Amino acid sequence: MEHSPDGQAVARPRISARISAISESATLAVDAKAKAMKAAGRPVIGFGAGEPDFATPDYIVEAAVQACRTPRFHKYTPAGGLPELKQAIAEKTLRDSGWRVDPAQVLVTNGGKQAVYEVFATLLDPGDEVIVVAPYWTTYPEAIKLAGGVQVDVVTDESTGYLATVDQLEAARTPRTKILLFVSPSNPTGAVYSPAQVAEIGRWAAANDLWVVTDEIYEHLVYGGAEFASIAVAAPELGDKVVVLNGVAKTYAMTGWRVGWMIGATDVIKAATNLQSHATSNVSNVAQMAALAAVSGDLSAVAEMRTAFDRRRQTMVRMLNEIPGVVCPEPQGAFYVYPSVKELLGKEIRGKRPQTSAELAELTLEEAEVAVVPGEAFGTPGYFRFSYALGDDDLVEGVSRAAKLLSEAR
Repeated sequence: MEHSPDGQAVARPRISARISAISESATLAVDAKAKAMKAAGRPVIGFGAGEPDFATPDYIVEAAVQACRTPRFHKYTPAGGLPELKQAIAEKTLRDSGWRVDPAQVLVTNGGKQAVYEVFATLLDPGDEVIVVAPYWTTYPEAIKLAGGVQVDVVTDESTGYLATVDQLEAARTPRTKILLFVSPSNPTGAVYSPAQVAEIGRWAAANDLWVVTDEIYEHLVYGGAEFASIAVAAPELGDKVVVLNGVAKTYAMTGWRVGWMIGATDVIKAATNLQSHATSNVSNVAQMAALAAVSGDLSAVAEMRTAFDRRRQTMVRMLNEIPGVVCPEPQGAFYVYPSVKELLGKEIRGKRPQTSAELAELTLEEAEVAVVPGEAFGTPGYFRFSYALGDDDLVEGVSRAAKLLSEAR
């Protein structure tokens, strides 16, 4: 109990200001509500979670089974990751991105989210600024905030396919800017920067002595003529001031296995490993051995998923663009579409006039039994994020329900 200047007792807050400021993951919250409604008997179709609807490939599961039977993996292992997995990640990075790294530059983390938190905790001091292109994934702002950083948004919209220009990035730069967060393919928009655009942005960052943190979790999920390019390779001028975040979740349908990684300069990785040694120690050895099988194998599993995602992507974009007042650019990567619903706001739908995309998403869930994530969660109100990582029949049924409801707007 603290006391005020006049001697009165003042209760201390139960929860720290730092943690109280954290928002719940909006995507997980929407998914949880949809599942709860479904468990209560309502036929909800959820477009909220970014989770492939495929099972983890059998050979990966079998590697985990064998690890369970190996006494070595019943014990502590190095906090930074199994040596054989770090070696395999280095080899995979060279194979898939053309970036040659040493295993000592790899830190294996408990999913991609831990890598996101640890890189900002390692690089940022209080007041350091991070340029973030909006719309952005919901976890980035919380991780930056926890590290004491200041997020500076560069807002994009459907008119440019949600791509930021160097001029926009330069306008956001200040003497306090330390990091550019670069994400391609993007969650939530599916935007993919061309190799030339990636190189131009990387050169700009290098010329201004900025760090680049790049999230490459969707590297293998690109469609049509789009081409993934790692900024670490496209802009060698960055030198060692680039940190790559990645993981097995999306490529190998392993969201629940919780294995991610970060790759960077050895001093950065050593510092982040020290943090992890106190926070969680080693990632589950069973999951690490499953990840080893994944990154060491071929990419046939993701090729199969990509074919299905591409088909669903085209179907969803076509159906959404047929709804009056909805504008949906065609995404080039990941497994999301990000349509604008701004023209529907303020219009009457079943006796209500939603003023925000969050209110419209709530109405869509209650009236159409379709769960989507509103743009407020991604820093750009006026939009919906739909994931197309669900079965074709559910996708068509869900979008049809939403279309029927939204078409009633007057």
